[in-house]
Amino acid sequence: MHHLENIFKKVNSGSRIDADDALILLNHAGILDLADLASLVRKKLHPEPIVTYVVDRNINYTNICKSGCRFCAFYHDSDKAGGYVISEKDLAAKIRETISIGGTQILLQGGLNPTIHFKDYLKMLRFIKDNFEIHIHGFSPPEILFMAEKSSLTITETLTKLMEAGLGSIPGGGAEILVDDVRNQISPNKYLSEQWLDVMRTAHKLGLKTTATMMFGHIETNEHIIEHLIKIRDLQKETGGFTAFIPWTFQPGNTRLEVTEATAVEYLRVLSVSRLVLDNVMNIQASWVTQGEKIAQTALIFGANDLGSTMIEENVVAAAGVKFRLPKGEMIRLIQDAGYEPRQRDCFYNAVETG
Repeated sequence: MHHLENIFKKVNSGSRIDADDALILLNHAGILDLADLASLVRKKLHPEPIVTYVVDRNINYTNICKSGCRFCAFYHDSDKAGGYVISEKDLAAKIRETISIGGTQILLQGGLNPTIHFKDYLKMLRFIKDNFEIHIHGFSPPEILFMAEKSSLTITETLTKLMEAGLGSIPGGGAEILVDDVRNQISPNKYLSEQWLDVMRTAHKLGLKTTATMMFGHIETNEHIIEHLIKIRDLQKETGGFTAFIPWTFQPGNTRLEVTEATAVEYLRVLSVSRLVLDNVMNIQASWVTQGEKIAQTALIFGANDLGSTMIEENVVAAAGVKFRLPKGEMIRLIQDAGYEPRQRDCFYNAVETG
């Protein structure tokens, strides 16, 4: 108890907590104490009662993936029926619809597809930029590592070419848990923690902003969660390139990992400790996609200041059997009902004029 009181004082005085403090909080702090502490940090960073959101669409350009992660219900082997690579016609239709309802960006992600060459990725980006005025938030670190490997390019060369073709920022996917003991069990064919961090470090140094994520609630321990958070904080201290952090819970449906799904209380505990550890990352996003509306609203008093995307389309989590949908009007109502002022934003957290 004495330890907890000292940590509470540390947070209240504005001092940074260390990994040991964070672990004690995650393991032992009362749920309402965590809410109070996380709200305190949130209010220091965001004094106004504003909750942001973005109107965008997840476009998965292929579901064919050689990685075969045990936690993924979306991927297909290349010889399995149902595998696809998106056509320019379908891509254009999806973007046109996104823009027509006020969307400002697309999230472009896909599997590690051996049949796609680096020139195809560049062609896809140029096609989008030549035909549409929209921000491309695309290609998580594993995709970039895969491109670099296949093309015998460095990470810097790969990112530079992608940026020249129109890439505007990078999503934080593929982080899962940034501890190799965990990664080797749930995604043995995927890249290691330091490789993920190196892509982000390189991107930040080139001027590309990125988000960071954490998928928890599978085989990791609380120690692993804290290790992940400290790695994100350390890299942010070095580069300042992360715009937001998004923790979300593993959805076990239709996957090859048989675990009990994390509870809403476990989610809120991790969310609040994320806000406390990541005092140098401005924005913490609540995952209504995995948690549903009520817990997303509750997350706003556990340190979150952003509700992420309206998700015109989402396929990866949906493949695990979780299909929450939230039109823009509902997103606004959700934020207002929770006692906050809704504000549409772009990828860089600038307010979007909505007329």
